[in-house]
Amino acid sequence: MAISLSKGQTISLKKESSGLKRVHMGLGWDPVAPKGFFAKLTGPKDIDLDASVITFDSAKEPTGIVYFGQLQSPDGAILHTGDNLTGEGEGDDESIKVDLERLPTNVETLVFFVNSYQGQTFNEVDNAFCRVLDDDTQKELCRFTLTEQGAHTGVVMAVLSRNGGDWQLKAIGMPGVGRTADQLVPDALAHI
Repeated sequence: MAISLSKGQTISLKKESSGLKRVHMGLGWDPVAPKGFFAKLTGPKDIDLDASVITFDSAKEPTGIVYFGQLQSPDGAILHTGDNLTGEGEGDDESIKVDLERLPTNVETLVFFVNSYQGQTFNEVDNAFCRVLDDDTQKELCRFTLTEQGAHTGVVMAVLSRNGGDWQLKAIGMPGVGRTADQLVPDALAHI
């Protein structure tokens, strides 16, 4: 059974680390349902959020980025599975897969974001979550549900970091200002 994380909670993936080779970070969201007389006629409007990951070295310097405009890291260790422009559908709207064994040894931390390239705010977003799965077994290891809405355009969702030879995940859920992941680097640095 997956662990449900609270904001700021950290879990060790040590139990899984011995066999954990690849993780899948799934991110999902829904548009806020419209209210009022015309709600049934108009339906929810599309929300184009983007999942992104930035890698950092031990000096907290960015070493790479994977997002809708660059779907794979140069070393092939990180793969973004594609851009969802609507938030429509059940389950993960966007996914980022990480081959932990192929990550360069200088990568110490991965910071996962959801941001709105179109400038839509999280007042227009409902049911946002991130979850980590063992990509080989598809077993969900943990899930973090974002409950805050607001006028921000980005959220630092989670931080995956090396802890000796193991990995740990911290649920963040902090608002950020930026329409692209690279604009959220200062927000990421506050959490690593």
